[in-house]
Amino acid sequence: MTVTEQFATRSAVRRAPAAQATDPSAPPRSAGPGPLAVLADAGLEVPVLGGGFVRHVNLDVAASAPAFDVVAQQVTRVLPYYASVHRGSGYPSQLSTSLVEDARLAVARHVGARDDDLVVFTRNTTDALNLLAGAVPGDTVVLDLEHHANLLPWRSRRLVEGRATIAATLEALDAELARTPAALLSVTGASNVTGEVLPIDRLAEIAHARGARIAVDAAQLLPHRRVDVTASGIDYLAFSGHKAYAPFGAGALVGRADWLDAAPAYLAGGGAVAAVRADGVDWKHGVERHEAGTPNVIGAVAIARALAELERLGDDARRDHEHALTQRLHAGLARQQGVRVLSGFSEPRDSDGGGPSDRLGIATIELERGSVGLLAAALGAEHGISVRAGRFCAHPFFERTATRSNGLRASLGAGSSADDVDRFLDALARLVADGPAHAYDHSPEGWCPRVDDRPRPDFALA
Repeated sequence: MTVTEQFATRSAVRRAPAAQATDPSAPPRSAGPGPLAVLADAGLEVPVLGGGFVRHVNLDVAASAPAFDVVAQQVTRVLPYYASVHRGSGYPSQLSTSLVEDARLAVARHVGARDDDLVVFTRNTTDALNLLAGAVPGDTVVLDLEHHANLLPWRSRRLVEGRATIAATLEALDAELARTPAALLSVTGASNVTGEVLPIDRLAEIAHARGARIAVDAAQLLPHRRVDVTASGIDYLAFSGHKAYAPFGAGALVGRADWLDAAPAYLAGGGAVAAVRADGVDWKHGVERHEAGTPNVIGAVAIARALAELERLGDDARRDHEHALTQRLHAGLARQQGVRVLSGFSEPRDSDGGGPSDRLGIATIELERGSVGLLAAALGAEHGISVRAGRFCAHPFFERTATRSNGLRASLGAGSSADDVDRFLDALARLVADGPAHAYDHSPEGWCPRVDDRPRPDFALA
């Protein structure tokens, strides 16, 4: 029986009244920060095994973040006007065209793009880096701590293993670039396994000093920290909307035009051509060269509105909120028995000893004994807490830093609260000590309850 078949068929979506972070009359659920922003899943209640509902705790935002509530509202407003772009004569088509182009400007402004940089809309970060890979005129140097999105696309890849410290890792990259020239250094802004943040400015200096350009996979970094392409010396930046509170299937590649204009069109089709003849094609230059077909209007609109909301929340407020919750999470994990927190670098520690001071709200643990897959399943089915188990599409890095075959990752975002962290730590301690309260079977789909009596919502039954 599949996971889907094990669910009952009665309605199961409920919402609890969610106190907004800005509501001074709302009683604190736990000492510590509440949510910084209102997300579309605020107050969502989910069923648990044995009956009943609990408030959902989403600690899987590093994989995909819920939409900001204002993003969902914007999408609802735009949907009646959705139409084909760029060549339609009707008002909805013209409006849809302007929304896409306004979104392009919003992306450029948010990331500090240069005046002549291109902003190409893609499906996600993986799509953006695959596009760039077809344009790189030479070797690409990458670190082993990259997500597969920044490991697999490159046609001529040279892999550098990370060292014990960030400083030593920078020296290894510099030595590799000095040994044999490369066209591109492509690095993540922050590890999706450990949350450790890399010094992008310094990496850009190293690349440029060795005659290479630099691309940054900002899928994890951009939702948490402001990234400035011009100030940091970044040549290409890729990110996804679905990790930045705009989960409607869009991303972007921002960067220098010359390589992109010289590369083959990423998709062959309408919109990318100036003229088509029986004996050849004249391809356009600029963003149109790589955006054949009908674009994801709603995705572009969602990204623009999400970036505006990130700006409204403010860089300092977002960093302070995340830092407080990250400290709470790592301090709690440091007190857990039978748990080890993964780290890629032996950098200076916070006062609590929980990990390097410059990190995003991400913690990946491994167990001294037992299965993290079973643990993740029980957290979701018995406690209503969403986490992620596996190797997080970062196999080389995971295998270098872990001692077990899989880890469990908890990740925080703008909608996270101290109560979320405390519920996770309490449930983790109980499950590690006593095991799940229900029986589970291991199938090709992963661990799932032997008897799953959680109902599904009506809309999922169609």
